[in-house]
Amino acid sequence: MLTHSQIWGAIETLAAKHGMSPSALAKRAGLDPTTFNKSKRESAVGRLRWPSTESISKILDATGAPLEEFLGFVGAAASGRKTTVPLIGLAQAGKGGFFDDAGFPVGGGWDEIDAPEAGGAHAYALEISGDSMLPVYREGDIVIVNPESPVRRGDRVVVKTTDGEVLAKELKRRTGKTLELKSLNAEHEDRVLPMENVDWLARILWTSQ
Repeated sequence: MLTHSQIWGAIETLAAKHGMSPSALAKRAGLDPTTFNKSKRESAVGRLRWPSTESISKILDATGAPLEEFLGFVGAAASGRKTTVPLIGLAQAGKGGFFDDAGFPVGGGWDEIDAPEAGGAHAYALEISGDSMLPVYREGDIVIVNPESPVRRGDRVVVKTTDGEVLAKELKRRTGKTLELKSLNAEHEDRVLPMENVDWLARILWTSQ
């Protein structure tokens, strides 16, 4: 029997596969950004709320995902399938020994957490610290990153510079010479980095929010 948690789990997995939170997915589909918030999944008296067929149709259109794929995510949620990924703090990520030249996780010192299967074989998790990424990411939030996932303009990304600085930003533009990054916090300036100063760039696929 189809359950409430399976449907909501499938929506979260679809969002993660396309590098979005559930609220970002709702917004892209033309829905209220709070449509898929956890607070909307149950009424004040404890009655379970289900997403409408219209909202599911809209998120499939927005992502280009076929219904069969979404149903596959429902099946994965039913079985409880997850994968374990490495986890470190964002501040630690700037230190040596955690990544290879391509930005893949290596070495010791990593913790581990469960994450959606959509993360991919080389996905890893970073725990946000500080307030430089407010209001998008708060201290303690977990983001899942995949260095193999294609990166497009408007994607949220993690960038490591050759100086060891690790940034979580939005990709504005990438050319052969520069990487233009939009700050997630309006109080922090946007950045333009020469490509020779960029160690690696990886797309954020999912957040614990």
